[in-house]
Amino acid sequence: MDIRRTVLWMIFSFSLLLLWNNWQVHTGKPSLFGGSTTSQTAGTEPKQAANGTKAPNASVPAGAPAAVTPAPAAGNETVPGAGQKAASASEKIQIKTDVYELTFDTTGAQLVKAQLTKYRDLEDPSKPMMLLDDSASLTYLVQAGVVGAAQGQSFPTHLTPFQMTSSERTMSGDTLKVVFEAQSDGLKVVRTYTLHKGRYDIDVQNDLYNVGTTPVNPSIYYQLTRDGNDPPNTSHFYSTFTGPAVYSSEDKYQKIKFSDIDKNKASYIKQADNGWISIVQHYFATAWVPAEGKVRHNEALRVSDNLYAVRAIEPLGTIEPGQHQATTAHLWLGPQDQKAMAHVAPGLDVVVDYGFLTIIAKPLFQLMTWIHSFVGNWGWTIVLLTLLIKLVFYPLSAASYRSMAKMKLVTPRLQALREKFGGDRAKMNQAMMEMYRTEKINPLGGCLPMVVQVPVFISLYWVLLGSVEMRGAPWILWIHDLSIGDPWFILPAIMMGTMFLQIKLNPTPPDPMQAKIMLIMPLVFGGMMFFFPAGLVLYWCVNNIVSIAQQRYIMHKLDKQTAVAHR
Repeated sequence: MDIRRTVLWMIFSFSLLLLWNNWQVHTGKPSLFGGSTTSQTAGTEPKQAANGTKAPNASVPAGAPAAVTPAPAAGNETVPGAGQKAASASEKIQIKTDVYELTFDTTGAQLVKAQLTKYRDLEDPSKPMMLLDDSASLTYLVQAGVVGAAQGQSFPTHLTPFQMTSSERTMSGDTLKVVFEAQSDGLKVVRTYTLHKGRYDIDVQNDLYNVGTTPVNPSIYYQLTRDGNDPPNTSHFYSTFTGPAVYSSEDKYQKIKFSDIDKNKASYIKQADNGWISIVQHYFATAWVPAEGKVRHNEALRVSDNLYAVRAIEPLGTIEPGQHQATTAHLWLGPQDQKAMAHVAPGLDVVVDYGFLTIIAKPLFQLMTWIHSFVGNWGWTIVLLTLLIKLVFYPLSAASYRSMAKMKLVTPRLQALREKFGGDRAKMNQAMMEMYRTEKINPLGGCLPMVVQVPVFISLYWVLLGSVEMRGAPWILWIHDLSIGDPWFILPAIMMGTMFLQIKLNPTPPDPMQAKIMLIMPLVFGGMMFFFPAGLVLYWCVNNIVSIAQQRYIMHKLDKQTAVAHR
């Protein structure tokens, strides 16, 4: 029973730790578990304009590449410094497809606004979800440019005025090409964004023409710039990551915290010939995927107060006068759609990060999407998936409930032993062990089968928390969005009630302190569920209800067997 007491204390202590951690995050302090905390609190730091026009006293303009240590083959590139400014006049180009409303800035041919028309804003459902923006409340941009190895060279960067040479601004077929052109120091750059119907991956091609009289050795950079604030509607009661990430076949998926960039402690692969760079937030991501097999240098840096950039710089080699060279990349800009992202680049789908339980979580997600293909409702998908998992684990659950039922039958005898031996714990434990041997009861039989199931339940928790499919997905009646809390708190109340009923069905611990802890647990966990997404709470409610039904069924069978044995 000492082991039972230890297990109970561990569960209770962990619950208190979770509550304390959530309070820490809520009050703006770092998470105890190293979760998604930003280096600044939203609105507390001045933001610099990412086009470089408002960066006084900064080492580099906001969003501008600083001088870097290039890859060995890159030469000695110099990139826009603090003294360089963007052109004062620029034009905003509006582009529409069936999934996007995009805004390009002719300064740098950069993407400065992206609305995802298939997803609604959680604060104002009448508006589409805003992923990219260049406003007082959000700085989040997609940029690219060309730099040279020779001192004094000034090739077209994201600060250079471009001209739009294509005419179509609304998609009418399966593709839409948006083309920009700029020329500087004898190098002409034509950048073509190819958007596809129904897709969130954009093909980007840069054609470089040496129109000068001497050879040039340019490098192209792909850059994502974002402030360090959490997205709107970020919960303080569970942690999701917001920040840059780098992937390579060598080091796999590496997340980079804004706070580590501030402290110059960020650790990630600096040079690779594969992979991608990205900025990740809950449910959504942007990513640059340069061409495979070409060496690039990765950087994550702080460009001004509360503004960060991640970029890849790719040397292009020598272009002789009159010669032309093309380089391609993919740009992902949208939801964390694992199936679609996996087709764009190896490993891109791992932005949906399940941690060390990925080996379990991935098959669970695939099973969930398969069920949804039949039922067409994510709420009922959660219900059916939970039922299926409970069915698979029924033998383990049955063993656990049988053990608890036997423990409940001998509870009066345990209480009698406690009264008989009083404070002599050694004799009481000896008498209890003798009784367990006589009755063929394993005191841990009710715990061990449940422990085996814990990794699966935790994996399912992360699947439901990280799946963009839950965002805006209704279930029934009052549940209009499984990714946010129950507006009427009905599911959390059911969860608390079912958890309390489960405890009542289990044998009462002989130790009064243990019994009190067990009664407090529904309040602790239920209180947390008031702030969790409805999809997660639905899963716990179904899990508890099925567990109660299984437990009652098994105990009923055991009672009948006991009655027959005593006849």
